[in-house]
Amino acid sequence: MKTVKDSAGQAKPPEAAAPGKDIVSILGHGMLVTGNIVCAGSVQIFGCVVGDIHAAQLVICEGAKVEGKIIAPETTIQGVFSGTINANNVKLQSTAVVDGEIFNKSLTIEQNALFEGVARRLDKPVSPPSSAQVKGEELAPAFSPQMAPVSEAVS
Repeated sequence: MKTVKDSAGQAKPPEAAAPGKDIVSILGHGMLVTGNIVCAGSVQIFGCVVGDIHAAQLVICEGAKVEGKIIAPETTIQGVFSGTINANNVKLQSTAVVDGEIFNKSLTIEQNALFEGVARRLDKPVSPPSSAQVKGEELAPAFSPQMAPVSEAVS
């Protein structure tokens, strides 16, 4: 890795022009993640996730299953999703199966995609996670207590 020196002559890692833009995180086939994910860059999911996701860009690939809440400016669904999506641009591709709510500025549903639920237009654009949220210093909106769903005990 190339080192850059700051004004005091101390070595520091080079910073990208747009942090997170070049980062692609992949959750592979056969992987199950239970919990919340915050990513400054793109996330591609081929496995299963039970939890909330806040990313700059999200692709739920064909064969993948995700259950939870998504906050990502760009979201593409090719697999199975159940929950709530908050995104500027949502694309449900032909292999998508979605059950839930979609809050969006732009929604594209390809032929043969299955969508059961409600789609509503957003007033404010969705933002990618901040650097403080990625570092865990600040709670991402998807995980804040006031937005947490209220669950009732079922007997």
